[in-house]
Formats: sequence, C-alpha cells, structure tokens
Amino acid sequence: MTHIIQKFIIIGVILLQGLTLYAQSNPVYKDTVEPRIRVMIDNDFGGDPDGLFQLAHHILSPSVEIKGIIGSRNYEGGFYGSPSTSTYSCMQVNELLTVMKLVGKFPVYEGGNSGLTDIKMPIVSLGAKAIVREAMREDTKMPLYVLCGAGLTSIASAYLMEPRIAKKIILVWIGGGEYRGLTTTPLAESNTEYNLGIDIKACEVIFNVSDIPIWQVPRDTYRQALYSYPELVYKIKSNGIVGSFLVTKIEDVMKKSKGTLGEAYVLGDSPLVLLTALQAPWSSDASSSKYVIKSTPQVNDSGKYEEATGNRQIRVYTSLDTRLIFDDLIAKLAFLKTKN
Repeated sequence: MTHIIQKFIIIGVILLQGLTLYAQSNPVYKDTVEPRIRVMIDNDFGGDPDGLFQLAHHILSPSVEIKGIIGSRNYEGGFYGSPSTSTYSCMQVNELLTVMKLVGKFPVYEGGNSGLTDIKMPIVSLGAKAIVREAMREDTKMPLYVLCGAGLTSIASAYLMEPRIAKKIILVWIGGGEYRGLTTTPLAESNTEYNLGIDIKACEVIFNVSDIPIWQVPRDTYRQALYSYPELVYKIKSNGIVGSFLVTKIEDVMKKSKGTLGEAYVLGDSPLVLLTALQAPWSSDASSSKYVIKSTPQVNDSGKYEEATGNRQIRVYTSLDTRLIFDDLIAKLAFLKTKN
C-alpha cells in the first residue's frame, strides 16, 4: 500500500513539474490570456527548419491549446540529405521539446510514411487517428484548427477514415501554387509547389472530394515571410537557448547549400501562427492579413489547378502581417529568456 501511495506521489510531482515548466515557457500570464482555440499541428519537422520555428512559436502562444503534434514525411532523399521519414520528423520535434524542457507535455504522433496512391484509400497512421479522435470529441465546443505546413497525407487520410470531421474542423494549409489573377508574381514556375508535391493524391482528396473548410496560404503568399540572416542572428539567435537552437538549424541548411541560399530565409510556416494564435480579440479572425474567397479549384494529377465554379468556397490568403509574426516571436523569446 505504501509503495502504491509513493508511486502516485511521484506521478503527481512529475505532472506538477511538467505544468510548471510549461507555465515558465509561457510569456503571458494565465490571468490575461486563456486558450480559445484547439490546434492539431502537422508538419515535416525533419525538413525545412521553418516548421520548428512555427512549432516553438505556437508552444509560446497561450491563446491556443495544442492537442497533438504530427511529424510528417518529406520527399525521398529528404531535405538536404536529412532522413525523409515521419520517425525522423518526430525526433526533431522531441529535440525542440527537450530544449524547451517540455518533453512529454504534448502528444507527438507519426504521420504516414508513404503518400496516398488512391483517393479512396487512406494511409492509416497514429497522426491520422489522432486528428479523427480530436475532431469527433463531444465534450468541448472550442474550435479545432488542423494546421498543415507540409503534405496533406494525414488530414486527407483522417477525412477518408471519418468524413464527418469536415463539419468539425478548419484546415489551415501552407501550400499550393499561385492563383492566376491573384498573384503579382509571374506564373513562370512550372514546377509543382513543394508541399503539394509531397502528396498530390492527398491534395486531390482535400480539394476535389472533401468539404473541409480551407484557409490556404499559397506559395507566393507564404514567401512573404522573408527574414534576413543578420536579423535571425541579431534578434533570434541571441535571444536565449530556444532562439539559438532554431537559428542553428537554419545555419546548418545554409552550410549544406554551400552558401547558395543568399542572406534571407523564408519562414514560410510561420503564417500558421499568425492565422490562429494571433487572431483579433473580438472577431476571432486574422484581421491584419488579407484574403479572397474563391470557388475551390480542382487539383489534377500534375498538381495544377483547374478552375471550377459552383464548388465550396475557400479562403486564399494574398498578404500577411509579417511584422506581427516576427515581432511577436521575438518578444516571446525575450520573455522566455528572462524567465530561465
């Protein structure tokens, strides 16, 4: 009996420590900001380090309640030679959580390790199951956003496993090519957009088959989240161990590129924070960024849009409040630095 009591005391201490560490990492006190939306975060954290920037930023944002983190696969051959697997992606998540002293605070799930081969057949994974489980909860009315900064395998699979999730979530996706008539960038890039190309069939499921509400940040828009390397070093790398960890990841990529990437880097996944954690106070919307409402295009087997009329309406973001994204991240890292 004494052994059992001691065991429960130890568990209680561990849980209390975890909550304390989370409170210490949170720069805004709980008497001023409470969570008002739930998020499931799905990204290829083993690829471009911009996903790790986004994840750290969300963790430091008290208005969101992170219900799960899904590590997604990348292209075969990976990003500058890194492993392409979901397993490696989750390893990178846990490395960040270790630096933030938050290991075990959030559930981390592997996404599928292959793309869809058929628009009717899901890739069943722990990540897809977690999306379904959270979406189908009946014990909360807090809105649920599924945030994807990579391929759409897990969310497409979740929909194929349980189509009713479409009425219960909003999908915010960093991905897809430019839209004719919306972009000021010449449509000269014939290559398929990076995230869409990871799993074109999954994109076909989400756009052509599902009725999931979509907030899309296409390539020409997410590239607006451009940050110079001197700013990264001066404002973020010098801003505590978390900032140093994040910028070091980008420096590793710059070295692997043999200096060919120039002196600015696209933190293209950070709009996921802007459109969720940094919503306006009363409208509960990302009021400082601009979007248009479009009829959902059909996505063909080449990953290109085919204009369609009469389809469900989606949001396509055309401009981002990058000042808000970056200044908020810098401030939160500074608060975290002073608390540690």
